[in-house]
Amino acid sequence: MKKVNVGVVGCGNISGIYLTNLTGMFSSVVNVAAVCDIIPERALDAQKKYGVPKAYFTDDEIMADEEIELIVNITTPDQHCPVNMMALAAGKHAYCEKPLATCRKDGEKQVALAEEKGLLLGGAPDTFLGGGIQTCRKLIDDGWIGDVVALNASMRCRGHESWHPGPEFYYKAGGGPMFDMGPYYLTCMINLAGAVSSVMAYTRISFPQRLITSQPLNGTLIDVDVPTHIAGVMKFASGAIGTLTTSFDVYDDHQALVEVFGSKGSIIVPDPNGFGGPVKLMRADGPGYEEVPVVCPYRDNSRGLGVADMCRALREGRTPRANCSQTFHVLDLMCAFHESSDSGKEIALKRGFERQSALGF
Repeated sequence: MKKVNVGVVGCGNISGIYLTNLTGMFSSVVNVAAVCDIIPERALDAQKKYGVPKAYFTDDEIMADEEIELIVNITTPDQHCPVNMMALAAGKHAYCEKPLATCRKDGEKQVALAEEKGLLLGGAPDTFLGGGIQTCRKLIDDGWIGDVVALNASMRCRGHESWHPGPEFYYKAGGGPMFDMGPYYLTCMINLAGAVSSVMAYTRISFPQRLITSQPLNGTLIDVDVPTHIAGVMKFASGAIGTLTTSFDVYDDHQALVEVFGSKGSIIVPDPNGFGGPVKLMRADGPGYEEVPVVCPYRDNSRGLGVADMCRALREGRTPRANCSQTFHVLDLMCAFHESSDSGKEIALKRGFERQSALGF
């Protein structure tokens, strides 16, 4: 299979694991041809460390490179839409970090342009392709818990101002626990149970201001502009009912939780922010939850797996698993949670979503 020439835009903190894996674990299908960052030192450091042929310092430069087929966009969330739109307009496929956009309108115009130009568009999170969640998918697909009746997920913590060096973003437009962590939980849930048809939710800002206690901004007060506790109910197209809570407002030592309840048993799904296990299964005729082996590959940090799958899909002429139907469905869901709370009404989802086949490589 001919490798796909990839250009990576954004050489910040998360670029390290992407470049490590794209130039290592997934180098049989991915060729990182160029890196780009508006801070030249970052681009040059990444070029040298990972042996990348070219470094660019503006988006225009990397988009003009005719050798590059696919742009991996790992910029900040507010730049996901503009950088993806530049890539698509330049005739390149695009894969971006989560979320696809910070509002539904920006997601819609990306999907429309990709469809118009016949290009692939998709993005993170790709943790649903890891060994842990794929093992859960196999258990469900093979009938171990019967029909999915309900799902429950939650991400609960007391916020990021005690440890993050620059936590203000998390409390501004495009931030909050839903847009920050919701993509991991929602992507996991729809890959295990299929599309969601409607949402009903409530939100609140529990603390109008936050005091940063981390360095280097210790003592700074943040004004909170977005809901920091979101709780809602999802009606799945299959008839299953799901609940999701995301919060920066509570103290809890059981931060990550996803459960799937079926007609013949239940599964405790591993943290969807990771790729591995543990996976726990309870059968109706069994003694209770028991850990089961993670039988699928990619159990360690395999960030970039979605990029590799998109590259394979491009060469094989198929739909990638982390495609724009999925990333837009997640964006649509996140927007619907907030809109439902604002309006006091049930919100129907704008577009459908079809699960792709389980990971086969």
